[in-house]
Amino acid sequence: MGSLLSQLGLECGGKDVREKERHLRANDRELNLSYKYADNAIKTSKYNIFTFLPLNLFEQFQRLANAYFLFLLCLQSIPEVSSLPWYTTVVPLVLVLSMTMAKDSSDDMNRHRCDKQVNNRKVEILIGGDLSLILLYLSLLLQADLLLLSSSEPLNLVYIETAELDGETNLKVKQALTVTGKLEDSIEKLANFNGEVRCEPPNNRLDKFTGTLTLNGETYSLDNERILLRGCTLRNTQWCFGLVVFGGPDTKLMQNCGRTTFKRTSIDRLMNVLVLNIFGFLMIMCLILAIGNGIWEYQEGSKFAAFLPKGVNAPFSAFLTFWSYVIILNTVVPISLYISVEIIRLGNSFYINWDRKMYYPKSDTPAEARTTTLNEELGQIKYIFSDKTGTLTQNIMTFNKCSINGKSYGEPWQKVDFSWNNLADPKFCFHDNSLVEEVREGNPEVQAFFRLLALCHTVMPEEKKEGELYYQAQSPDEGALVTAARNFGFVFRSRTPERITVVEMGELVTYELLAVLDFNNVRKRMSVIVRSPEGKLTLYCKGADTIIFERLNPSCSNLTEVTTEHLNEFAGEGLRTLALAYKDIDPEYMEDWKLRHHEANTAMDEREEKLDALYEEIEKGLQLLGSTAVEDKLQDGVPQTIEQLSKADIKIWVLTGDKQETAENIGYSCNMLRDEMNEVFIVLKHHSTWNSISLVFHEQSFITFLLPIPPHLTLPPPSLSTQAFALEKDMEMELLRTACMCQTVICCRVTPLQKAQVVELVKKYKQAVTLAVGDGANDVSMIKAAHIGVGISGQEGMQAVLSSDYSFAQFRYLQRLLLVHGRWSYLRMCKFLRYFFYKNFTFTFVHFWYGFFCGFSAQTVYDEWFITLYNLVYTALPVLSLSLLDQDVNDWWSFQYPQLYTPGQLNQYFSKRAFVYTVLHSGYSSLVLFFIPWAAMYDTVRDDGKEIVDYQSFALLAQTCLLIAVSIQLGLDTHYWTAVNQFFLWGSLSVYFAVIFTMYSNGMFLTLISSFPFIGTARNSLNQPNVWLTMLLTSILCVLPVVAYRFLRILLWPTINDKVRGRGSTHLSLVRQDKVLPPAPRRVQARRTSTRRSGYAFSHAQGYGDLVTSGKFLRRTPKSRPALFSQTDSPLAQTQPQSYRTISEWEEPPLSP
Repeated sequence: MGSLLSQLGLECGGKDVREKERHLRANDRELNLSYKYADNAIKTSKYNIFTFLPLNLFEQFQRLANAYFLFLLCLQSIPEVSSLPWYTTVVPLVLVLSMTMAKDSSDDMNRHRCDKQVNNRKVEILIGGDLSLILLYLSLLLQADLLLLSSSEPLNLVYIETAELDGETNLKVKQALTVTGKLEDSIEKLANFNGEVRCEPPNNRLDKFTGTLTLNGETYSLDNERILLRGCTLRNTQWCFGLVVFGGPDTKLMQNCGRTTFKRTSIDRLMNVLVLNIFGFLMIMCLILAIGNGIWEYQEGSKFAAFLPKGVNAPFSAFLTFWSYVIILNTVVPISLYISVEIIRLGNSFYINWDRKMYYPKSDTPAEARTTTLNEELGQIKYIFSDKTGTLTQNIMTFNKCSINGKSYGEPWQKVDFSWNNLADPKFCFHDNSLVEEVREGNPEVQAFFRLLALCHTVMPEEKKEGELYYQAQSPDEGALVTAARNFGFVFRSRTPERITVVEMGELVTYELLAVLDFNNVRKRMSVIVRSPEGKLTLYCKGADTIIFERLNPSCSNLTEVTTEHLNEFAGEGLRTLALAYKDIDPEYMEDWKLRHHEANTAMDEREEKLDALYEEIEKGLQLLGSTAVEDKLQDGVPQTIEQLSKADIKIWVLTGDKQETAENIGYSCNMLRDEMNEVFIVLKHHSTWNSISLVFHEQSFITFLLPIPPHLTLPPPSLSTQAFALEKDMEMELLRTACMCQTVICCRVTPLQKAQVVELVKKYKQAVTLAVGDGANDVSMIKAAHIGVGISGQEGMQAVLSSDYSFAQFRYLQRLLLVHGRWSYLRMCKFLRYFFYKNFTFTFVHFWYGFFCGFSAQTVYDEWFITLYNLVYTALPVLSLSLLDQDVNDWWSFQYPQLYTPGQLNQYFSKRAFVYTVLHSGYSSLVLFFIPWAAMYDTVRDDGKEIVDYQSFALLAQTCLLIAVSIQLGLDTHYWTAVNQFFLWGSLSVYFAVIFTMYSNGMFLTLISSFPFIGTARNSLNQPNVWLTMLLTSILCVLPVVAYRFLRILLWPTINDKVRGRGSTHLSLVRQDKVLPPAPRRVQARRTSTRRSGYAFSHAQGYGDLVTSGKFLRRTPKSRPALFSQTDSPLAQTQPQSYRTISEWEEPPLSP
């Protein structure tokens, strides 16, 4: 697609100045090329085959540790400074760079693959005669922003679905200019089309477009109704032609994607601070040893001056010693730390990808960790920002219950059989046979109820085959209601501007449509006036119950009370309610009203006010029929997931573009809002509201906060920062303070960029880890703004998934991602860092103490091969097995006690304080590991009377004691033992002894004398009992304080983890003893009644009433065009969806070690 648009004259190029106006001309490639506009190619990759090696190495050496070790390598090339062979630094450095390079190349290849998939999507373009037009077919996803020229529909209409843009699956209508519509699909006319477009520069305003089209000397205004945006899908339209206006990064979809930032975890940021501090600490240790060397050379070195060719220069010797110790003590800044962290993150990412409990078989969608650098951050989430439609809900409306003439229907007893109705929708499901019986028996009120549903709407029908009806509705609610009427015998079949055809209980009935009183956000109701075949005039009205009840005839008071009770019950179950009413109209009055309606409709001044007054006049004295209850079906497990996350002290904010009533209703459905909450505060557009609310908040114990953006911000304004007052600089702190005092926060009517602004506000001032979850392109900015972005692969396209860090198919998987994978990843990473710093600081401190006994000569206390292999071989696999396999409790207990998640939010497992404790622990262990072997070998002899007090024997004993001590510490840190842990731990110790016996053998010494000087040391030292007793003593002294501290802590100050592990052990023992545990009492959810009801979720925009009565939607037989590319649907798994159940407290868990 990108290369094709290059041929159209939209070649990518650099821009010297910011574009102020877009200017292009159809079929004029030279003019379009001269502006060097961006082509349609999307690029997210970082490297190509030529730039990979230099750029990747440049990026890697920007890491302080890598640059530091490169500096060490340079120092080791200086003979006067180097006290270690070159391979002790080169081997680890090359290994780390190679592994990181392999990982980066794999990631970038995936990005190249995604870019190629997007950029190679196929469309048809007309090339020849220098054409620059695109031809689109039904169900094709638009790949650029186009000016609509003509279409297959009457009056050049097209129907599009904008799920990728705004998350809405209802259809929207666009219309081409009449002058371009005359082009139709004539190749000759299109070839001669030379229209010149001047329009606004690329921007992110989805709802606004300003420009002009100049054709044949005439100038025509262009607005958003003429533009088809990238990400839209063509529906109910066989073909259309368009002129490319914006391509690639200039499209409004890409402009709304927000800036991609490199995300780093809080542990990464802490590690960077700690590494800088470690550098400073290293310099201090080297300086102390260098000063000691200068003093020693000054006091003692003069005695050896006669043996030195240049005499003694104490300051210069101290200078060289400083750099020598920088090399020797380099293990305090381990290069293997970063590569080990990457391996751990990669492994934990695979666990997410492989988790079958996060796999959704219905759509064959597994969970996917799209990044490998943020796993432990999942264990520290404090705020979750969630979209509503498609994320918490399925965006599928179902007709669940209704109230007709004071009787409620829809109790879930027996599923209704609709086989008697040949035109019924087989997917429709309803539970209450009594309602079908009432319809079939001819109950007038019931039949009038469904007749209203079949007539009062703006749904557009499509009948591809005889009897196969498809409804295209402005909102999914309307589609659900019309489908309900269809299944109960009142089938909406077709419509014209003047008539509506309905099949009523098998009989074809045609009504004359006299007027459509359309819905808008102020009226909150819709009416139609029809004439039956018998000549009877009737007004049918549906809308918000509060609005309808105000307009009822007083004779309906008793019925209103009963219906209100039913409405409260429906609302208590989280259903979206709607009241239905009708009115018989006198023909003479209707004639007079139609005349006045025509005058008002053609008035030049105050047209809307006059029409509203007429609508208000005729919609009075209504007779109540009943009410409907539609369920915006929540995804499976949403209420339980929110409850679990709330118990983990995670704050959930819902950011939605829906209106307030809808968002509030979903809040009750998913248990975010509850009746025991004292108040629901609604912040309106007046600034003064803030002051009154801030005073009341201190007196409320349960607060719910809804933040609808003011009505004038229903569409994104040119400058959000100046009009969205709640997010202005002077108000944002008040907004945040107020919201944080609430138990639940729901932000309504927010635009995509406002979602990102709310996330940035919390990130900036709360210093907490945030997660954003959404499923549509309107959530991309929010996903990118949060520390972690999660994409739901639902019905609103894949744009959110492609921009996310993690993705899965259902919202309920979020609790497993956080409470299990996130918590385990954080715990494992913290254990790894504490142990890694412990073993390396202990290793380095022994060197430091030895400096005071070797004349500060920069001699190593260990064998050089031990120094090389310590981090790469001897301690690498055991700590990796700990970091990849360890669990404090299993996943069952993680769900049972969500409070286990809290320590991660408070950084309790690894922090600066924990790092200081680790350093002090290492200092103690190093003192034991150096001075106990030193004291044990001082002036000692072998069993045969020969001395064993030599440097090589002491080095062997010190390094062996060190390795055994850190291995025991690893065992104490391990909670979850597996065969892998055992194998790596004992295997590493076995490898160590095998290596020293091999390298200290006669054969290795004779092969390369300078590299293997420790000949015979192992067999001469390890056969002495006092050597093994020394190892035992040092191990006990190193471990004893740790065991004592942990025993006292569990006994006196147990953590939540200690308590749960103790309960798990008790539970396990009871299970093994076959003791029967008492069953958990069943929680019976009481039916909730509420006066808070949704005013029915119509679309936010004006309805289609004018379109319906104008006849613009009428279809003509389209001119068929052969498709260049066949459209095929990808197969989905046919297995049943995964069931969800809550876990009772005493349910038996899997056995854990």
